[in-house]
Amino acid sequence: MITAAQAQFLRFAIVGTGVAALYVCIYLVFLAVSIGQPLANFLAFLIAVSVQYVGQTWWTFRKPLGRPDQIFKFACTIGLGYLVSAGITGALGPGLGWPDSVSAIVVAVVLPVQNYLIFRIWVFAEAGQQH
Repeated sequence: MITAAQAQFLRFAIVGTGVAALYVCIYLVFLAVSIGQPLANFLAFLIAVSVQYVGQTWWTFRKPLGRPDQIFKFACTIGLGYLVSAGITGALGPGLGWPDSVSAIVVAVVLPVQNYLIFRIWVFAEAGQQH
């Protein structure tokens, strides 16, 4: 039998895997249709995080979707994630000579780890649970 924390992590991983795959596919499709890298990353990221908010809020952390403080914290976390994503796809990957697909996959691995930690200790934590 799995614990509540393990079940939550499993739900997070399912949503995160789906969102990561969605991001990679959309990013590569946008590049393939000649959308420039910065816009392709921005649009793919925007679509993916919209799906992520609903999935992580409603299913993973079992919270209501419309809490203003939660939405603000989620947006801050996503803003940080966007900066990390842009840094990887726009600077780190090209600087290391990575193909666009490798940069996208690195983003898809790094952001879920970063997000889980921030979501758990800040975004979806109740006031008394915050670290």
